[in-house]
Amino acid sequence: MKKLLTAAIMLLVIASLTACSASQVMTTVQPTLTQPHPTYATKTQPPTTGNIGLSTGGAKDINNFRDNIRNNYLPLPTDITYEGLFYDYFFDTGTVEPTDKLYSPSYSFAVTRDPFSRQTEYYLSVGLNSGLKESDFARKKLNLVIVLDVSGSMTEYYNQYYYDRWGKQVDAYAGEGIVRKTKMQSAAECVVSILNQLGNGDRFAIVTFNSQAFLNEKIRPVSETDMQHVKDRIFDIIAGGSTNLDAGMQLGTGQFNGLNEINSYEYENRMIVLTDAQPNTGDISASGFLDITRSNANRHIYTTFIGIGVDFNTQLIEGITKIKGANYYSVRSPREFRERVEDEFEYMVTPLVFNLQLNFDSDGWRIEKVFASPEADAATGSLMRINTLFASKSEGGETKGGLVLLKLRKTSAGVSERVYLRTTYEDRNGRTDGDESVIYLESEQPEYFDNSGIRKGILLSRYAALLKNWMIDEREHMHFSQPWNPRVREETGIIIPPENAGQWERTSLPLTVSPSYTRIFQNFSQYFDDEMWAIGDESMEQELDILNKLVMMGGRQRY
Repeated sequence: MKKLLTAAIMLLVIASLTACSASQVMTTVQPTLTQPHPTYATKTQPPTTGNIGLSTGGAKDINNFRDNIRNNYLPLPTDITYEGLFYDYFFDTGTVEPTDKLYSPSYSFAVTRDPFSRQTEYYLSVGLNSGLKESDFARKKLNLVIVLDVSGSMTEYYNQYYYDRWGKQVDAYAGEGIVRKTKMQSAAECVVSILNQLGNGDRFAIVTFNSQAFLNEKIRPVSETDMQHVKDRIFDIIAGGSTNLDAGMQLGTGQFNGLNEINSYEYENRMIVLTDAQPNTGDISASGFLDITRSNANRHIYTTFIGIGVDFNTQLIEGITKIKGANYYSVRSPREFRERVEDEFEYMVTPLVFNLQLNFDSDGWRIEKVFASPEADAATGSLMRINTLFASKSEGGETKGGLVLLKLRKTSAGVSERVYLRTTYEDRNGRTDGDESVIYLESEQPEYFDNSGIRKGILLSRYAALLKNWMIDEREHMHFSQPWNPRVREETGIIIPPENAGQWERTSLPLTVSPSYTRIFQNFSQYFDDEMWAIGDESMEQELDILNKLVMMGGRQRY
């Protein structure tokens, strides 16, 4: 009742405020902050255009992170990415005017305080809008090569670590009626789900690899293939041997040689690699895989990685999928993957925008950090780069993963500063276009959000950054006998964590939560709950469940 009364009062206040579109001056008159985390609803219904939206390349989920937590393993910091987390949700992108451009950005502003340090922070969101009508959108015909890992690590149960010296017998498929399914069985079902999406105009090939690579199905049209026979053969594969991912990708790449349509307007060329990403023979260097993927991208052959198992090594794949046209998914269960493929296959294989650049020119502001783009480390104070934007679903005027978030640093003492924004990009046929905007950012006092989309983006970015810091700290201090201070403290707030690196053959660590982080997660979960209510997206409760489990685990370990 208290939250409802607060919301009603604050809605009356908000009704008197205005925030103009990105092409106009932003009049950001802000409400006075009367409590740490106000619970009034700022969400307004965005216009429904019937257009598709856009989302960045890279990770398309954080299933591997969730599954490790679910099975009481400590995840890797790379298991949770900002773009993967964002793609789990729909965002109000702040668009107010219809567009006929393939890519048309919209901009929203926010002023808010870090929930721990209470320091004021400034954010600008970039809405990933498109003028392409959903009714006019269709993927091109596909030249598709499926590269399937059949090495020994694929014989392990989905919810176990192959390179552990011990096994944990936990059912990763509770509620599905499936007990202890292997990664190989899961991968086979995923391949069949992909094959079911192909039409007579598509071509496909299948390559398998362990210590060496094998051509199971040479590339040919679906119309000339007994598809049921192919699907049956997939389930007969027996996994074993070492893991030569390099050989699999090389043989897969060779299947595109000689295709007349490789650079045509009619066909899309894509290689889908299903693996747990734990190579241990052949060229196992990250640079080797990067070179293959980058060389293919230069030939308009783009790559999707599909991670299998809780020990899927995101450290290796996270770097590769920063390359043009690349993305990756993690399989939580065959059923969920089948549903996603049936619903999103056209979006999965259809990059629409390449080489997007945003020039940010202002005397009073600079870009400090970019969230929800895999190329975030390529951002500078005046420039943001995104290699690829994929087609994405829009529902109710909101776009799935349709937001990139910029954390800004104020560099002058003025209250309001003008910002010039200029974008340039290429479509998938190499044509160039762009957009220019002038906005004014005002920064008198928090808490202010132009819309629910940027508020959601800030909340999720803080959530991901906190969890990354926790994973780094727990791994660094797991065997420390002396007390240690967490990276996230009241005086520091939620800091931006560094990149992490490690071996490919992934072994497990038990899920641990130190007393310091138990208290941090308790406090953050209350903040997250308040913000979730204000945003009005109950689907975010899955993140609250993660926080609550970590609090519970910390309490058990403490006592």
